[in-house]
Amino acid sequence: MRAILVILIAIVVFSCKETQVNSVSMKEDVAILANDSLNGRKTGSDGERKAANYIAKRFEDLGLQPKGSEGFFQKFTYKASKNPHQEAEFTAENNDSTETGQNVIAYLDNKAENTVVIGAHYDHLGMGGEGSLYREGEAIHNGADDNASGVAMMLHLADSLQKKGSPKNNNYLFIAFSGEEEGLLGSNYFVKNPTIDTKKVTYMLNMDMVGRLNSENTLAVYGVGTSPIFKQAVNANARELKIAENESGVGPSDHTSFYLADIPVLHFFTGQHEDYHKPSDDAEKVNFEGMKIVSNYIFSIIKDLDNQPKLPFKKTKNESEVVPEFKVTLGVVPDYLFSGKGMRIDGVSEDKPAQKAGLQKGDIVVKMGDFEVTDMMSYMKSLSKFEKGQTAKITIERGGELKEISVTF
Repeated sequence: MRAILVILIAIVVFSCKETQVNSVSMKEDVAILANDSLNGRKTGSDGERKAANYIAKRFEDLGLQPKGSEGFFQKFTYKASKNPHQEAEFTAENNDSTETGQNVIAYLDNKAENTVVIGAHYDHLGMGGEGSLYREGEAIHNGADDNASGVAMMLHLADSLQKKGSPKNNNYLFIAFSGEEEGLLGSNYFVKNPTIDTKKVTYMLNMDMVGRLNSENTLAVYGVGTSPIFKQAVNANARELKIAENESGVGPSDHTSFYLADIPVLHFFTGQHEDYHKPSDDAEKVNFEGMKIVSNYIFSIIKDLDNQPKLPFKKTKNESEVVPEFKVTLGVVPDYLFSGKGMRIDGVSEDKPAQKAGLQKGDIVVKMGDFEVTDMMSYMKSLSKFEKGQTAKITIERGGELKEISVTF
C-alpha cells in the first residue's frame, strides 16, 4: 500500500511539472505577433483580435490581474481619420463608418500607493494602405519591429517584475494599445477612460520599435525632461548603451497621450530603418540580443526609481509646434540616433531628389545651400527654404571627406 501511495504521489508531482507554464521568450512572442496569419494586425480586423487574445492569454499565464473594462479588454469605437495627429473622435455608434479596436490591460498589484504604467502598441498596418511606404500594391505588413518588439519587451518586463528581488514599491499596469497607427487612439481612449486612478500613476514607460539596436548600441530615449529625476536614472543605468536623449514628452507614439495628461513619460526607440512601414519588417530582421540589452536597461531604470515617491511632472518644449512647413522633400530617412554634427542619412527613397543626385545611406549633410546643418532641427529649417524645381548645392561628409553635390528638388 505504501509503495502504491509513493507511486501516486510521484505521478501527481510529475503531472504538475508537466502542466507548468514555460517561460516564453521575446523571440517567440515576436514570431507569433508578426506571423502572416495575423494579416498585419490592423485595428478592427480579425488579425488584431487574434493578437489581442494572444496577449490576454500571455497576461493570464503570467498571473496578472485583468484590468480592462471587460476582463483584460477595453474596447473603443471611433470614426476613422486620415490625420494621425487629429484629436480622436470616439463614438457610441457602431456602423459601417466606424471601427472598433481594443486595448489589452493587466495589473500587477503590489499593494503600493502608486502605479507605473508600462505600454506598447500592438496594432500595425494590415495589408498596407494609409501609412504604408510600400508602393507595389497590397501585401501583409507584419510589423515585427513596429511594434511586436515593444509588446514582447513589455511581456518580458511583466515576467521580470514578478521575480524574487524585483522592485515592489509600485504597482504595475501593463497596456497593449491598439489604434496607434490610426493616431494614438488606444492610449488616448485609455487616458480619457482610465481603469485605475491616474492621479496615482507616478510615470509611464512606452516601447515602440525597440527591435533594431544598431552596432553602436544607440538607444533613443524621449521624455527625459518630463520629470527632474529622469536624466540621472536614464544615464546612470546606460552601461553598454549609448543614449540619445530627447527632453520632449510629445512624439508620434502612445507616451504622448500620458504626457498630455501631466504624467511623466519615457519613450524607448532603437531607430528608424529601411523596412519601416513596409512588408519587409519581419521577425528574422529583429536583433533579439539587442532587445535583451534594452529590456534589462529599462528594468534597471524601474529598479532605480523604485524608492522614489510619486515623480513630479514637468512640461517640456513641444517640438512638433515649431516644425517648419515644407514645399519640397529630399527623399531621405534621417538617422534619429545620430548625435554628431549634421544630419546623417539612414535611408534613401527611390526616384526622389536625393537618389537622383547620388546621396547615399551614411552620408552626413552639413550644409544645404547657404544654410548650415548641425542637427535635425537645423536640417528641417534649411529644407523649408527651398522651392520645387530649385537646384541647390548640398555639402555632405562621406568617408571623412567633404563633398558638394547638386540636388534639384
